[in-house]
Amino acid sequence: MKMYIGLTKRNLLVYFKDKQAIIFSLLASIIVFALYMLFLKGTFIDAIDTVLDRAPMLRDRINASDLDTLTGLILLTGIVGSAMITVPFNCLQTVVNDRENNVDRDILATPVKRWQIVLSYFTASGLSAMIMNGIILSIGLIALKMSGDIHMGPAGIIKTYLVVALGCLSSTALFMMIVPFFRSSSACGAFFGILSAVSGFIIGAYIPISQFSDKVQTVCNVFPASHVTILLRSTLLNGVLTDIDKSIGGIDNGAFTDSIRDIFTFRASMFGQKLMLSQMSIYVMAVFVLSLVTMMILYSKRYKK
Repeated sequence: MKMYIGLTKRNLLVYFKDKQAIIFSLLASIIVFALYMLFLKGTFIDAIDTVLDRAPMLRDRINASDLDTLTGLILLTGIVGSAMITVPFNCLQTVVNDRENNVDRDILATPVKRWQIVLSYFTASGLSAMIMNGIILSIGLIALKMSGDIHMGPAGIIKTYLVVALGCLSSTALFMMIVPFFRSSSACGAFFGILSAVSGFIIGAYIPISQFSDKVQTVCNVFPASHVTILLRSTLLNGVLTDIDKSIGGIDNGAFTDSIRDIFTFRASMFGQKLMLSQMSIYVMAVFVLSLVTMMILYSKRYKK
């Protein structure tokens, strides 16, 4: 295991010593934040106002601070959700760079077992992604906490970090099957640009997935990142929605919070069927395990060549 730990440490150091890699890892988060400040905040507020217009008597019962927290948490979900896609892929740039510079051939010439090489790349990239996304999430939670109550206890916060960890690992395993097809860092960078642009739409960071047709929703929810984002959204927003429901006092029988959950997608829709949170968790885990198995088979054949 010393060889595996040594390679993992080496891959971690290679990533964190590259300042440009770290900056590009955060690029999608910066883009989503800029879009939110310029365009998306008004869209989210308009969606909430549309629900309130149907029941004007609710406006006086809901605290303005709770609505600000609600929109802030929706923003944070979009930022972290996008980062759970782009950061793991960028962390795997080491695999492409090693292949381009023939470093992988030097590693293969050592007594290190093939599965240790593959697992070290996966572990280092997964840990790097969890660290980076953990930082993004922490900054977001602290900023929102300074501006108001986020209605989250220690258990909810821990659960949120666990969801982020699951999202990072599942994305890393999925992208491990893609990066072997890139022969140069420039090709990998071009794909990263496309991924950064598309990821926000796939997970509903820009436009809620519920606004799309059933077929488009199914396509988006094929990707486990969409399910993880929904799990994250449910964990982050559950507390503030519960508090809003208490403020309303039950006069709408929970219609307002139910409408918010429908608009901002708290349940994935695939082939016209709404999935429960437990079913989404099982789906993500199943794709993760399948990706790990496929990854080991793919790399074993590649290294034999």
